[in-house]
Amino acid sequence: MQVRDTRPIAAIATAPGRGAVGIVRVSGKNIAAVVEALCGRPLKAREATYLPFRDAAGGAIDHGLALHFPAPHSYTGEDVLELQAHGGPVVLQLLLARCLEAGAAIGVRLAQPGEFTQRAFLNDKIDLAQAEAIADLIDASTEAAARSASRSLSGEFSKEIHTLRDGLIHLRMLVEATLDFPEEEIDFLRKADAHGQLSKLQQNLQTVMQRTRQGALLREGIKVVIAGQPNAGKSSLLNALAGAELAIVTPIAGTTRDKVAQTIQIEGVPIHVIDTAGLRRSDDAIETIGIERAWAEIEAADVVLFLHDLTRAALPDYQAADATIAAELAHKLPVRVPVIDLWNKLDSMPQAVPGALALSAKTGAGLDGLRRKLLEVAGWQASPEGVFIARARHVQALQQVDGHVDMAVAHLASHAQSLDLLAEELRLAQNALNGITGAFSADDLLGVIFSSFCIGK
Repeated sequence: MQVRDTRPIAAIATAPGRGAVGIVRVSGKNIAAVVEALCGRPLKAREATYLPFRDAAGGAIDHGLALHFPAPHSYTGEDVLELQAHGGPVVLQLLLARCLEAGAAIGVRLAQPGEFTQRAFLNDKIDLAQAEAIADLIDASTEAAARSASRSLSGEFSKEIHTLRDGLIHLRMLVEATLDFPEEEIDFLRKADAHGQLSKLQQNLQTVMQRTRQGALLREGIKVVIAGQPNAGKSSLLNALAGAELAIVTPIAGTTRDKVAQTIQIEGVPIHVIDTAGLRRSDDAIETIGIERAWAEIEAADVVLFLHDLTRAALPDYQAADATIAAELAHKLPVRVPVIDLWNKLDSMPQAVPGALALSAKTGAGLDGLRRKLLEVAGWQASPEGVFIARARHVQALQQVDGHVDMAVAHLASHAQSLDLLAEELRLAQNALNGITGAFSADDLLGVIFSSFCIGK
């Protein structure tokens, strides 16, 4: 167990650079001396006061708004001072240095990344899922992701987890009662319909898992790599999806030598699209490096768009080269990575391959069908219910819960012979749920999570 450093902390809470307003934040116990040193007098609780921020000699560093939030009614649950000044880097650094100087006697130090939010978590102001939602709200790349993170921050995700946990606790109580009083002829599990309760919990768990996968998709998105022979229209497709001329397009084969990436959004889901060099054998040293990088991107993809050229589809050499690429894709990619065969240049060759997905990157015909296909293979399901933001670790934890609940169902069917094993599976399922909200979390996990936050948050 790591020893917590509970000394007061201070940091600039706004982004680096120049701005109209910048904030310096101090949090900790007994920071009244810092308040008086900077503001010249005590402040009314939770009331913005316009005043000069004083240096050690009593001169004004800047004029701005000061707010004092006494514990426990603050973001961190500790006493908090916020100084809202002009957003110049020099001004904010002077204010931060003054806070550290004024608080030296009580040990005020610079905050670590995410330490304000970590203290909010440790002081029971928020749970771990809500803490992660704060970072996700800041990092959101789409409107849908931002709204979902806001829902998680408000506690919607945590509420779902707590409901599942309460159901597990109730079932554990029934099982433990049966184990503790074996001489009684009362079948607690049968009378309480433990089997029905466990089935209902399973159904609720599946619903939460589905929404969690959707939330993780909103946060992470998917990596889509466009692959194919030279001049199939890969760069044109990237430009068409992005709605901008990002990649150079020429009739010359092998124009693209390195990857070109762009993030787009489809129904709020981030799609990280990567255009790569055309796949072929080449004696050109630079193009060969580009092809090697293309394969590296392909092997790291979530989805591969294998782009074919309709205008050359009937040529034997072209067919042979496509077959070679297809074989390499099958060999190098895990089974879970879908490969979408996509036929381009529908504008020049209206007769598409029967049953195939076809489009024209030049005119945009068929792009909507491709967008729908990408969402389909990603597992996105538009739902009228609000999706909460989630992370890969949440999905993994729920998968563990699902496995333990499945085992619990099997043990329950075995009746008394497996009740101790049933109790253990329910306990393990509850521990996995507790890890999501932080009711039970290792210190190293907390360190990883909060270290990804920005300083001042």
